[in-house]
Amino acid sequence: MKSIFLLVVFIILFTENLFAQHPTPTNQPNQVQAESLVKMGEQKMNVGSYAAAIPYFEKSLHLYESLRLPDEAGNSLKQIALAYYYQGNYTKALEFFQKSRYSYQKAKNKVGESKILNNIGAVYYYLGNKLKALELYKQAIEVQKEVGDRKIFAATTQNIGGIYVSIKDYKNGMAYFQQALKLQLELKDSASLSQTLNGIGEIYSRQYNYLEAFRYLNQSLAIANKLDNKVKQLEVLHSLGELFNHQKKYAQALYYYQSSLAISQKINNLQYLSNSKIALGDVFNKTGQSSEAIKSCHEGLITAEKLGSVTLKREACDCLYKSYKSIGNSVLALRFYEKATIYKDSLRSEEIASQAQSMEFQKQQLADSITHARKEYVIQQKHKEEVRKKEQQRNYIFVSLGFLSIVAIGLWSRLNYVRRSKKILQKEKDRSENLLLNILPKEIADELMEKGSVEAQNFSSVAILFSDFKSFTQTAEKMSPQSLVEELNVCFKAFDLIVEKYKIEKIKTIGDAYMAAGGLPNPDQQAAWNTVCAALEMQDFITRRKIDHQFSNNPTFEMRVGIHSGPVVAGVVGVKKFQYDVWGDTVNTASRIESNGEPGKVNVSETIYNLLKDDPTFLFDYRGIINAKGKGDIKMYFVKKA
Repeated sequence: MKSIFLLVVFIILFTENLFAQHPTPTNQPNQVQAESLVKMGEQKMNVGSYAAAIPYFEKSLHLYESLRLPDEAGNSLKQIALAYYYQGNYTKALEFFQKSRYSYQKAKNKVGESKILNNIGAVYYYLGNKLKALELYKQAIEVQKEVGDRKIFAATTQNIGGIYVSIKDYKNGMAYFQQALKLQLELKDSASLSQTLNGIGEIYSRQYNYLEAFRYLNQSLAIANKLDNKVKQLEVLHSLGELFNHQKKYAQALYYYQSSLAISQKINNLQYLSNSKIALGDVFNKTGQSSEAIKSCHEGLITAEKLGSVTLKREACDCLYKSYKSIGNSVLALRFYEKATIYKDSLRSEEIASQAQSMEFQKQQLADSITHARKEYVIQQKHKEEVRKKEQQRNYIFVSLGFLSIVAIGLWSRLNYVRRSKKILQKEKDRSENLLLNILPKEIADELMEKGSVEAQNFSSVAILFSDFKSFTQTAEKMSPQSLVEELNVCFKAFDLIVEKYKIEKIKTIGDAYMAAGGLPNPDQQAAWNTVCAALEMQDFITRRKIDHQFSNNPTFEMRVGIHSGPVVAGVVGVKKFQYDVWGDTVNTASRIESNGEPGKVNVSETIYNLLKDDPTFLFDYRGIINAKGKGDIKMYFVKKA
């Protein structure tokens, strides 16, 4: 619902009613110059040249500050914040909105302060901090009630509705939108009305009520066209494209997406430039136009990378994966599938954080309801006291009824509290179990939860895999700590997906080493075959990664992999930070086979060779007898796919 919150920006642009200060005659020329600079900056903003507008506002700010006009200085600061806001630089926008608020407070301009509070709330919403956004909207409403600014009150009400929609509470979202709509109709605020109608249309679209969605979106577009408001036009056109895409009416969807894209290009709105390109790529994929889809999604990905939007990057990579898959280019399809998966994992982490925020948000709602109920109770008691003075006999009846009502409400509230507590406890229990399943194999996790401990098990034939990066320390010295951790994370995430694909168990990572095992906790006759396939695919990933890095002149890693099969003991040790681990001579031998391998190749023992030598899937290259430290002479083989 990002489009809902852009209302903040346009209300500020079209509703300037600040308390003007009166300069002395000697200040007049400088003030006129400052006002001219502001107008020139606004002209740049109107045509989408946001970066070019900033210097004009900065010069006007210096003049206003030299004239000691905090009200006008607050306006210049606000305009600088808006310019950063439109470019998607929310950190800078937040910084200048805060400075603008301080300047308005200094000028005692309550109206300006309430608008800035609303804007800051919108920025926090984009940053994913919905609780902070809600807090600021409430502060804005209190100031708006004090100064009687109904227009900004309607905008803030609409923004609160947007928060409800973001957590899929469409009932409350619709209630706040309807409240804002009523005020905007009374005030004849067409710009804000268009935004609210768009929000209501999106709710109906999400609820699959396409006729109502189209009706509201059409009304919103008509108002935006009448105002010639480019940003509102591109937002509603994109919403209409989404509506027809959901209904599989691809010709209409293409028309609206392309219309939204044309306006985005005209005013240089990067958010919708990327959004529209990816949406067009999705439609091209669905209609069999793979080459057009690849071109459109590539352009959308480039813009998404400029914005730093993880959501858009994931959507673009997913679009490219489908496009390349449809034309049979499995190499590029796999590459973009892996990228989309990485972005998806990142979004999943954000989603978990968002769910936690949602719980806190609901908790805040409950606290607000209790506070409101207490205030109502105090008012009711005062009224009863007045009635008691007038008519003592009726007072006794009212007090008795009031007492019974309070008891009933208390009992009902207690019952609801118990129910909610049980639900919350169940959610936390489910979350803990999911976390345990992410650390341990399911059978081991089940045993641990049931018994509180895990018995060690003997396995007669387990394939142990070790991988290690060659010259890791020397290569790591050429990288920043952040880049090093990011590179390891990308590699190990890819390895996790590969071992999951071949149904083998990841054991642990130690520094730059990765350890996995096939054939446990459930014995598997295919363990050796699965483990070798996984090792070869891991080497393929590192090779592709090396090529990509060499192309961009970044440091690269080379990897050795070793595999040996034999008996092991497996289990969980300790009482904190549980870890499923394996022990035995097989583990030590696998480690030595890895250390005696070569970068880019998979080195295996004679045991693995004997298990798979007749399998047409693989080719083995006998290396001879090699002396391994602490293990003596071992026959070793390089393996590759036939």
